[in-house]
Amino acid sequence: MSELKHEFTWKLPARPARVFAALTNASELKQWFAEYAELEPQLGGAYRFWGKHTYATPTREQATQRITKFAPSQAIAFSWRMHDRDSEVSFVIDADPENAEGSIVKGAHTFAEAPAINRAKEMIDDLWRFNWGNISAHIGGGQGKMLVDYGAAKPEVALSIYIDAPPSAVFRTLIDPEKIQQWFGVSAAVDPRVGGDWHLQMDVEGMKAPACKILDYVEDRRLSITWPDWRGDKTVPDQRVTWVLTPEGGGTRVDFVHDGFIRAVDISDYPFGWGWFNSRIGTVAEGKALDAPPAEHQC
Repeated sequence: MSELKHEFTWKLPARPARVFAALTNASELKQWFAEYAELEPQLGGAYRFWGKHTYATPTREQATQRITKFAPSQAIAFSWRMHDRDSEVSFVIDADPENAEGSIVKGAHTFAEAPAINRAKEMIDDLWRFNWGNISAHIGGGQGKMLVDYGAAKPEVALSIYIDAPPSAVFRTLIDPEKIQQWFGVSAAVDPRVGGDWHLQMDVEGMKAPACKILDYVEDRRLSITWPDWRGDKTVPDQRVTWVLTPEGGGTRVDFVHDGFIRAVDISDYPFGWGWFNSRIGTVAEGKALDAPPAEHQC
């Protein structure tokens, strides 16, 4: 097998020293990254993390990670054995030239020999998209963090929000193409019936996004659609996205579920994207003005 190297860039809402602390303090790692952590913050020291929230490292015996580079407020790297392959994760932290209170983190996860699993490249990409969302939420105050159980038999993204608008207004926001364009940011086409298309007309990874299909349609109560693999991999079964609307006081309780993932790591950055989009659905349904999306927002 050949080398696998995944590189990524994060923008984080804190100065380099704060970001470095989030990466090197065991109590902080347990808030956004792992169920358990034991660190010796020095070159060659232990950088052990494990538990249900750690991909491919559920037990302490498997947590053999060690620090391979250590430059306070500037850089850290550590080893991580995963799927019987040795790897190294590295972070280089710089001040954000466009934001005096922010940082830019350039990261890499490198395997001399790629793991012998299906879609290894996509696995690593999804893992670090998810971690970016969690460290961003952690540094930003904690709201919106989601620690996935990587051993879950049926992994899913589940959110519940209250919208100060009646179910009819919320449901219309989910099926009216003009309103979908407001909260999703791209044009849409909807054939409002079971079996009809629910289509976001956009390019993803240089390809036209396939149409979602409506699986369940109960006006003002429930909408469920298929969700094809966003990378266009036809070997990956469609997932499912569902909104259930329940009257609550003068408004609506919206219970949202995105399920059908083959493996928990495929959840990727969906929790943070769907949290953001569902908040925008609420804003549109309530008839309020939307804020512009942040430059670094990932869909």
